[in-house]
Amino acid sequence: MSTPSPSSSKANAQSAQEFVAGVRERVAKIVVGQDVVVERVMIAMLTGGHLLMQGLPGLAKTLLVNSIAKAINLDFKRIQFTVDMLPSDIIGSEIIDQKSGEFRIHRGPVFTNLLLADEINRAAPKVQGAMLEAMQERKVTIGGQALKLPTPFLVIATQNPVEQSGTFELPEAQLDRFMLLHRLGYPSKEDEQMILMRQLGMGLKHEDGGAVPRSAFDMIEDNPGASIADLVHAMEAVQAVHVSEVFVKHCVELVRRTRESKLLDFGCSPRAGLALINSARARAVMHDRDFVTPEDLFDLAEDVVLHRIRVSYEASAAGHTAAEVLQGILAGLG
Repeated sequence: MSTPSPSSSKANAQSAQEFVAGVRERVAKIVVGQDVVVERVMIAMLTGGHLLMQGLPGLAKTLLVNSIAKAINLDFKRIQFTVDMLPSDIIGSEIIDQKSGEFRIHRGPVFTNLLLADEINRAAPKVQGAMLEAMQERKVTIGGQALKLPTPFLVIATQNPVEQSGTFELPEAQLDRFMLLHRLGYPSKEDEQMILMRQLGMGLKHEDGGAVPRSAFDMIEDNPGASIADLVHAMEAVQAVHVSEVFVKHCVELVRRTRESKLLDFGCSPRAGLALINSARARAVMHDRDFVTPEDLFDLAEDVVLHRIRVSYEASAAGHTAAEVLQGILAGLG
């Protein structure tokens, strides 16, 4: 396989910078603040990994994902998960054609580029199993037939960390499939004031002789500023980012120390190390670098590691938290 020339790598890096800047500019017109969240979504896109966003209602998670999908001209679908949902509601099913009497496949909403799985922890285990196949293998099975999902295919899921009524805890096997789990907080005082001021200037949306107040969703532009081809070029730039042997050793050391910690019931799988390296490369591109640094590792560690470890009952009773254990491990890395 031929390796890309320095000139083509440089061109990809430049186009990646323009691509990321363009998407961020578009999203900033709709979503106030949340720069870190936008970065995490872009990292997931540039690496083909899945992202789980954990936060209370009203933090613009759905609006953010919708804005990014429209900015890149991705096929976008949203599923509101509920406890009574069936796997066929997600992946599709075989239906009989009344005219021919033959079965044909009806494809579900999982056949898309960007799937927003809202409140994914409300889905029953059978539905989680169907999502697991789609996320890991990027294919689904309908009527005994394996069907590939579109390329690219990315799942961005949300869950409410507080409400427990009618929810199911995601199994560790599925949590491990999410490259990143980002925890959203409330906006700053200045950002929240800006959100209110923007709403005051939106006005009314006139439709069919009536009118309704405009929302931020109405402000999303239909004409995309980038294409899937631009995304592919940016992904190629990520693949060209240099990862030193020292960085790899630090990733391995971090992962292994989670397994050896006496405060944890279990640590990370090798998939966590892969997630650290891949996400670090994407972050490097977004910060205009062609190499990773320790800053990338420390910035991404919580999002990559915390959902893959569990504090033991004894350690939890003694007041230890997963974040505290991770910070201790990071502090000990040489």
